[in-house]
Amino acid sequence: MTMKLASLSDIEKARFNLIEQQIRPWDVSDERVLAALPLVARERFVPSQFRGLAFSDLEVPLVIHGVDTKQAMLSPKVEARLAQALALTAEDCVLEIGTGSGYQAGVLSKLSRQVTSVEIDARLVAFAQENIANAKIDNVTIETGDGSEGWGTTEYDAILMTGSLPTMPDAFKYQLRVGGRLVAAIGQSPAMTVVRVTRITAASFETETLFETVIKPLVGPHVSHFKF
Repeated sequence: MTMKLASLSDIEKARFNLIEQQIRPWDVSDERVLAALPLVARERFVPSQFRGLAFSDLEVPLVIHGVDTKQAMLSPKVEARLAQALALTAEDCVLEIGTGSGYQAGVLSKLSRQVTSVEIDARLVAFAQENIANAKIDNVTIETGDGSEGWGTTEYDAILMTGSLPTMPDAFKYQLRVGGRLVAAIGQSPAMTVVRVTRITAASFETETLFETVIKPLVGPHVSHFKF
């Protein structure tokens, strides 16, 4: 059964309540992040049959053309908290591993100069590309592939892993520019910790523990082989 939002006024009220009643109280205080959220219509990134859940405090299944990809959009407050953790500036170039619906990349696009997002599932790549195009966002590039062991040779100002990992991957740490930040959920259910790794010098890093959460594991054949 398709879940629908009733009207434009209902949508805007739900969006306002989402930000003020769910996201802001969950320690999201960065006004740039809070201002970016209404600029990306979350309900347009949710599979049509779940559109009525766009502003609910839960993960939304990514079922594309009747096929369950086994992936999900993160809950809105986690998406916002991750965006805040990256501490983005308008000049930053961002790498996202795990595109999903494209919504998180859309939010990051409002906080940075360029977002490159990598997705292993071709069905989600097509879905996300359509969503980004419909939202008229022109600074997000979505690429198809297994990003679980790094992506290319470019260095980035910020890297976000949208799926959890058993341990922190060194490959991504060395894709940070000096001063760059990597945010990832580390651990296994039911205990995961979101951490931020900052590259201090060419060879040194600082790790901060930010908050606890549980999210789906990153998809990729090499994920279980990550080592400290």
